[in-house]
Amino acid sequence: MLKKIATGLLAVAATGAVALSLPSAASASTADSDDYSSSWGPVYAKHYLAKSQGWIGVNWDEDGESNEVTVRGRLYDLDNRDADEGGKCAFVKFEASDFDHDWSPVYTKKYCGYPGYKKFFFQENDVYSLRVKVCQIGQYSSYPTKCGSWSYIYTAESE
Repeated sequence: MLKKIATGLLAVAATGAVALSLPSAASASTADSDDYSSSWGPVYAKHYLAKSQGWIGVNWDEDGESNEVTVRGRLYDLDNRDADEGGKCAFVKFEASDFDHDWSPVYTKKYCGYPGYKKFFFQENDVYSLRVKVCQIGQYSSYPTKCGSWSYIYTAESE
């Protein structure tokens, strides 16, 4: 009888130890392998009629000399006016600086569809800093207007 109780206690202890170790093992296998990751935004256009927000992840090579930046986000059209009333679409643009601190445009997205949003995704290599700006733009225009200010969402020195 004592032997059965001891065996039962050992089985419960072993099961408990396995159960306690599973969540950490599961989370380790599903954890992001990014060297840096963060949510960003929301970032707004002037007068808050467009916005964007999302996530950024950065992976560095083994030598720490090169990286790959991944950006995911959503662009929201918050302007409920139609074109005849002066309504515009949402527009987001990203600029990156390389390790020589030279800025260049890397991604833009336009979305017309109040009250919805459009998902976007892009990757860029060898990024020292990344910034985002949200604007409005006419449905058939290629010139954004009513822009908010630049918002820095990543700099290598902040890691």
